[in-house]
Amino acid sequence: MVLEQQMIRTIGIDPGSRYTGFGIVEGDGFKLKHIHHGTIKLPPARPLCERLKIIFDELSISIREYDPEFMAVEEVFFAKNVKSALSLGQARGAVILAGVSLGLSIHEYSALSIKQSVAGYGRAAKEQVAGMIQRLLRIDARIEPNAADALAVAVCHISTHSSNLRWKIPDRP
Repeated sequence: MVLEQQMIRTIGIDPGSRYTGFGIVEGDGFKLKHIHHGTIKLPPARPLCERLKIIFDELSISIREYDPEFMAVEEVFFAKNVKSALSLGQARGAVILAGVSLGLSIHEYSALSIKQSVAGYGRAAKEQVAGMIQRLLRIDARIEPNAADALAVAVCHISTHSSNLRWKIPDRP
């Protein structure tokens, strides 16, 4: 018996206070389709509050245009210093607020889980993850690293969501 699964559309986010990557993927756990990706390049000379607004506004535009059902965000696992950690946390807040304000179900994944899902190894190098994303999504052109990471987050969510459906495990935001 083959289970028919529905295609879900997910926006994956690799948050940052200088670069925020995003990628939109549609899939059912077996088939994946690349929809769109990009990187929000934030002007470093602008105050953090203005950069947070840019993140919120740009993601809101993409969410409205591509209409995903889910948002998957990479969790913060370390920072080089306290100031970086605070800026990254605030960028994640702007990202999550954009998703929640437009009705998306928000899910967070560790870097280890994302790499495991995409490359089959939780300690895979960034280049390995980017290469797998290009192959899985059949993208010929080079993908900017933040966008590749964001696409990997989306693929991780689609894989996790479809596995949970197969095993009848409820999604946990």
